[in-house]
Amino acid sequence: MEDKTLDKKEIKASMPEGGSGSGKLFVTSSPHFLKNESVPKIMHTVVMALFPAMAASVYFFGFRALLLYVIAIGTCLITEYAFQKYRGRPIKIYDGSAIITGILLAMTLPPGFPVFGTILGSVFAIGIGKQLFGGLGFNIFNPALLGRAFLMATYPVLTTTWVEPRTIQKAVDAVSAATPLALMKFEGKATPIMDLFTGNVAGSLGETSVIAIIIGGLYLRYKGYVNWKLPLGYLGSMAAFSAIFWFIDPVKYPSPLFHLCAGGAMLGAWFMVTDMVTSPTTDTGQWIFAILGGIMAVVIRLFGGLPEGVMYSILFMNAFVPLLNKHTRPRVFGANGLKAGQ
Repeated sequence: MEDKTLDKKEIKASMPEGGSGSGKLFVTSSPHFLKNESVPKIMHTVVMALFPAMAASVYFFGFRALLLYVIAIGTCLITEYAFQKYRGRPIKIYDGSAIITGILLAMTLPPGFPVFGTILGSVFAIGIGKQLFGGLGFNIFNPALLGRAFLMATYPVLTTTWVEPRTIQKAVDAVSAATPLALMKFEGKATPIMDLFTGNVAGSLGETSVIAIIIGGLYLRYKGYVNWKLPLGYLGSMAAFSAIFWFIDPVKYPSPLFHLCAGGAMLGAWFMVTDMVTSPTTDTGQWIFAILGGIMAVVIRLFGGLPEGVMYSILFMNAFVPLLNKHTRPRVFGANGLKAGQ
């Protein structure tokens, strides 16, 4: 919508000559309360918030991690440019949204994932997950997670092949390893919480350093770009639901703290569940979205065939966002239950 808000000079010019406007009501179209915010500013702030986690992954996995970031970001930018050019739309690759998709997609991949797969997943994330729906603001699913799901279906072995961090490697360049979730699910071995907290474990690039992700998430909350209900609801429901089984059998089932620190729980809660486009807009809808998503992630972890359930839980709940927005809208004051237009 075109912004028709008048500045002070225009308002003064519209007033009666020599008067202060008293006795008359000057009305302009909304919005009346303006903030110095824009899509590029928000997106670039999110990129900055991801820097600590990116730096941690490069520290633990070296040049290979940096290469995946560069390939994913570059491919996402090129793909977005190509689609916008083909559709005859304004070129807006500098708004930062494609950069975020590239970073988040790389963070869902193992450090040793091949370059050709990263390129393919990035093209799918932007082309199918975003531009096919109409571009930024119209996509139903989180593009980065959709790209990761596509790669999981296309290259199931490559997306589940992990290496140990450089900090615990011995005399070889790459040591095959299992993630903490896989060790717990299939071998019953618990990883020390401190290793999960710092990121000194095998896993995807975004599964390193819980503290780095929390720093970025809290920065976004400080800037007002994260609704606190979403990460709190997602992580809180994961902790509460997993605690039930942990109390029943603490030997068989991991603790709530393990669920919060292991895998992609923190990354998903702070940077994917909170996606402004693919999350509900109403308060009730946000609580439902976050709580059911957190419960589903734990169900998949404990009883599904895969050790991780964050990706599928968020994508599943993304599909219900239009329904949540529709059926959790607050009643309009004075509407008295009548349909619009009556």
